Amino acid sequence: MAWTTDQMCKIAAEQEMKDGFYVNLGIGIPTNVSNFVPKNVNILLQSENGMLGMGPFPYPGDEDPDLINAGKQTITELPQSSYFDSAYSFAMIRGGHIDLTILGALQVSEKGDLANWTIPGKIIKGMGGAMDLVANVKRVVILMEHVAKDGSAKLLKECEFPLTGKACVDRVITDLCIMDIDQNGMHLVKIADGVTLEEIQAKTEANFTVN
Repeated sequence: MAWTTDQMCKIAAEQEMKDGFYVNLGIGIPTNVSNFVPKNVNILLQSENGMLGMGPFPYPGDEDPDLINAGKQTITELPQSSYFDSAYSFAMIRGGHIDLTILGALQVSEKGDLANWTIPGKIIKGMGGAMDLVANVKRVVILMEHVAKDGSAKLLKECEFPLTGKACVDRVITDLCIMDIDQNGMHLVKIADGVTLEEIQAKTEANFTVN
């Protein structure tokens, strides 16, 4: 069986979140990683729209429309939360002060190139903060489905969509497996229970080695 979205988020939280980390979570699947941070690990979540120290999602009826993350979801604040303008927020990112970012993706190449901000021909509001994040954050982890909705591969030899960043991805966690990427290429490090190597090979265009 492939991993569920919750299982993917739990893996990311347990393996990537370290005590004292400053972490930025992208919209989509990565947002839910915050629900699985181990109780003995203290992190501060940073949002590029101007908040450090985001709390959990509010219970129904407790939403504050003024408290939102970068994906426009309502959140809560913590005693240590702080607020600032976009310039300060991106100064944190561009200054290399964020330890980890977990993002979604449309495509990832075997060299670690990332495409996640636009699909040619689609109308979008803007590129968001992903380009700054992948260029300056210390570790970049991708959470995504292994294949696209049309069944096409998302782990490719070369990205076909416009790039967000080049050689920037350190790890990809999909519903089928975990792939690490370094200067030597892409490496399969873990397979979901019940998933075969043959299935991963059939659904992956990128070249990879098996650790």
